[in-house]
Amino acid sequence: MTVVIAFLANLLVAVAKTFAAVVTGSASLLAEAAHSWADAGNEIFLLVADRRSVRPKDGAHPLGYGREAFLWSLFAAVGVFTVGAVVSVMHGVQELFEPEPEAPSAYLLGYIVLGVSALLEGTSFLQSVVQVRRGAGRTRRRPIDYVLNSSDSTLRAVFFEDFAALIGLGIAALALMLHQVTGIAAFDAAGSILIGVLLGAVAIVLINRNFRLLIGWQPGTVFLERMGRLLLSQPEIQRVTYLHLEFVGPQRVYLVAAVDIVGDSPEPQVAVALARLARRIEEDEAVETAVLTLSAPDDRDLAFGDAPAPPPASAPADGERRAP
Repeated sequence: MTVVIAFLANLLVAVAKTFAAVVTGSASLLAEAAHSWADAGNEIFLLVADRRSVRPKDGAHPLGYGREAFLWSLFAAVGVFTVGAVVSVMHGVQELFEPEPEAPSAYLLGYIVLGVSALLEGTSFLQSVVQVRRGAGRTRRRPIDYVLNSSDSTLRAVFFEDFAALIGLGIAALALMLHQVTGIAAFDAAGSILIGVLLGAVAIVLINRNFRLLIGWQPGTVFLERMGRLLLSQPEIQRVTYLHLEFVGPQRVYLVAAVDIVGDSPEPQVAVALARLARRIEEDEAVETAVLTLSAPDDRDLAFGDAPAPPPASAPADGERRAP
């Protein structure tokens, strides 16, 4: 719903800005029009990302298709840079050195379009803020940390696109006003360049985050502790000595852990128990695939938040005191 609302808002805003840019001849309005058309096109990438990334895993893709969300979101981020940023900067530079022979007219129309655009973009931005706060509360993180470092790449893209759009509208309004008051076209051209720089900065952040997710970005401490507590909550698991998590989709991880299970069962029974535990761990909505193996007797225990590591099952080697 967040992506759909953003797409409809950007489409309406792009049409209005294009009309106003043609009528007024404003470079900053034209930059904002390019920005909105780029955002509208990017929402299509994000819709594809949402649809394709939720397909169930199969034999050819044992970890599922979740990483497609990161790939399509990366395409969207590149689109923001190439279409929005480059076009805005190039047009601003061109207008700076070769301004239009006549000053823009119909300033009132430009202000009206910018105001309506702010209303539509603000509505979309509020929807993304609500979703960010919901996700941050669910994972016990600060909203800014969640939007920057979570694996929900589509939500991050919509949030930053709408945030940049609101700032860009402010820049365009200021540039238009300065042009109107002073009659100096350089202010309008500078507004276009600033909008392009803003879009470039947002695109770099989004590209960086999606690239990190594609090459194997590990979750933060809060998520790591939640998965650790999930393991220790299983009655059969006495301690955890190794835990590796890797995002394989939005809010979905590949989990590898070394555990010490209760008792001293024969090897075949231990293998069956580990497989049963792995399937149980995979019932958690955040776990795509779980792989469990046995801990070595002298492996150090891991502690997770309010779930302290249990006492070691055997004495440490060489009489050393085992670190908590």
